[in-house]
Amino acid sequence: MLRALAVDDERPSLEELLYLLNADPRIGSAEGAGDATEALRRINRALESGPDGPDAIDVVFLDIQMPGLDGLDLARLLSGFARPPLVVFVTAHEDFAVQAFDLKAVDYVLKPVRRERLAEAVRRAAAQRGATPTEPAPRIPVHEPDPDHIAVELGGVTRFVAVDDITHVEAQGDYARLHTDRGSHLVRIPLSTLEERWRSRGFVRIHRRHLVALRHIGELRLDAGTVSVLIGSEELQVSRRHARELRDLLMRRTTG
Repeated sequence: MLRALAVDDERPSLEELLYLLNADPRIGSAEGAGDATEALRRINRALESGPDGPDAIDVVFLDIQMPGLDGLDLARLLSGFARPPLVVFVTAHEDFAVQAFDLKAVDYVLKPVRRERLAEAVRRAAAQRGATPTEPAPRIPVHEPDPDHIAVELGGVTRFVAVDDITHVEAQGDYARLHTDRGSHLVRIPLSTLEERWRSRGFVRIHRRHLVALRHIGELRLDAGTVSVLIGSEELQVSRRHARELRDLLMRRTTG
């Protein structure tokens, strides 16, 4: 069972997170810290205790924006330890996901925290630690994907974005950022999965980091041997390995 430390400078958020963690059967114990400095002192005690010691910590549920040392700073410090605890970021801001996964975070949970979403983060931490729950894990309903929409989280609320509104997709670590004319959304789905799922809907890979919808390409540009596409006001580079396929697809679409 996992031994957890929750870190948040906002007391109500910390208490809610601790309540949800203690309700999960895979969590053996959960403590709280009101800032990164307090958390670092507690983690140092855990490291001195050793992985099987009485003060050990398996996973830290960490807010990002805190006064003084912030969550990303603390995660960077932990990454320098020989056997650091796992890190799950719990934050109201989606803009730090790339930095979080560069720091090998297990998960990135947006506030307000939903029980089902936190349960998934605990499951990932337990799987990575090799922990086995003594009780069955909470069941999360699984629904067949809607081919015309994709679910995104925004401020703890699940919304559905029409696939036809997505202009392009950008890989960001274990996540993908969906771009539309009205903004962008982060989803925890690999770009390769979306490429396979949406190939029949006119999406094509143009770069290791980008998947684009053919219908939203305004221009194909050739300049000194480089190829790029214009989507709205954004210009995206096309890698050499994908350039020929893209030109062929656009020609067939134009003449078809």
